[in-house]
Amino acid sequence: MAKNNSQKFNQPKEFEEKVVQISRVSKKTKGGNQAGFSALLVVGDRKGKVGVGLGKASDVLSAIQKGIKKAKQKMIVIPLDGTTIPFAITVKRGAGKVMLKPASKGTGVIAGGPVRAVVEVAGVRDVVAKIMGSDNKASSVYATFEALKQITQLVKIKDIKLRSIAEIEKEEQQRIAVLQEQAKQKAQDQKVAAKQAKITPHNQDSKKPVKKVSDKNLKSTSKK
Repeated sequence: MAKNNSQKFNQPKEFEEKVVQISRVSKKTKGGNQAGFSALLVVGDRKGKVGVGLGKASDVLSAIQKGIKKAKQKMIVIPLDGTTIPFAITVKRGAGKVMLKPASKGTGVIAGGPVRAVVEVAGVRDVVAKIMGSDNKASSVYATFEALKQITQLVKIKDIKLRSIAEIEKEEQQRIAVLQEQAKQKAQDQKVAAKQAKITPHNQDSKKPVKKVSDKNLKSTSKK
């Protein structure tokens, strides 16, 4: 029994959960103001699934649990072009305005905290983001989530072809091979040019015109 419990405990979670913001809230009731907490969370599997949820409760733990539940209910599956997004997009939602741009492999996530939390759990490894509207965390999170949602819709409408990570790696290897071949050819051309540069001066010396001796010089030498 203990062994089964330990195996269950050691199993990796299906989804990663990130708490973006916890705020103290107050609710008016007949008995007066009732204090509580709100928790904004993002949940994802780092493979394309992501959701955002806001939970409210009288204690922090309950608020977080409610936030996780709501985030899982509102999950979307975003299309990835390898390790990045298929195209650039700018979305305004409320006071929040966010711009997302695709980036080449190895760039990483260049984004502020709230935006980073959403794209990372979604599985986007390379992206450049900029918060252009309010710097409110909740606004930025919802704007980023809306941007990913719109990308999903546009890919379906426009029937955009996406590449897998394996396809992108193959393209990168081919590009590197072409660059290496070009560098090799350039080095060979430089060697040939250097050899020609060494040979040319000797030829020039051998073809120097013979200096003519004047008649005056001939007479002076004969008198001697």
